Amino acid sequence: MKYFSFVPLLAVFLPALAISQVSTPSITSTTIQRSEEQQARDWGLRAEEWVRYRQLMQGPLGIHSPQLDPLTALGIEARDDGERTRYAELQVRTEARRVERMLTYQRAYDAAWQRIFPGLARVNLSGVSGAGGESRLAVFVKANCPPCEARVRQLQASGAAFDLYLLDSRSDDVRLRRWAARAGIDHAKVRSRAITLNHDAGRWLSLGLPGGLPAVAHQVDGKWQRQ
Repeated sequence: MKYFSFVPLLAVFLPALAISQVSTPSITSTTIQRSEEQQARDWGLRAEEWVRYRQLMQGPLGIHSPQLDPLTALGIEARDDGERTRYAELQVRTEARRVERMLTYQRAYDAAWQRIFPGLARVNLSGVSGAGGESRLAVFVKANCPPCEARVRQLQASGAAFDLYLLDSRSDDVRLRRWAARAGIDHAKVRSRAITLNHDAGRWLSLGLPGGLPAVAHQVDGKWQRQ
């Protein structure tokens, strides 16, 4: 079955007295502090904003939505229009940089595919057609997402042909196959290419469609839309 995308250890034993003299807590505290400061900078946030984010995630927001990124969390809980606008603009810039990095990697991936498998066709999200020329569905999912698995089961039961893209596959074929097995994807449909399994490699972000996952998209007049 083919799936396409788009130091040795050293133990040091110290006398108990020497160990008691090591100020481990202060070293750990400094490391953690530096790590927090770096994370705040990575998101373009000030130290006090990072502290507020951490506090928010320890409350109801974090319980209901534990996977929220700092900018989304702060934007949802903005205290005025100025804060809301700031976090929205920061998030747009952050997403734009991430998409550009993903697309740059995708171009490198595409070039590598052509070098290694020059005669082997692969799924192209820009326009896969099924029988009669209709656009196939593109289904975007992620790991640890029960609604994603349920949506895929529903599509498969309906007889729809679709190309599945796992966002957090890490380009690991085993991880992709395991996800497909959990979702109950029929091997026969994969072999006949009624269903294809693919590493996302930035495609979902490149479409710029709104909403979360799972997402089912199809082409209308050459443009991708959610279904």
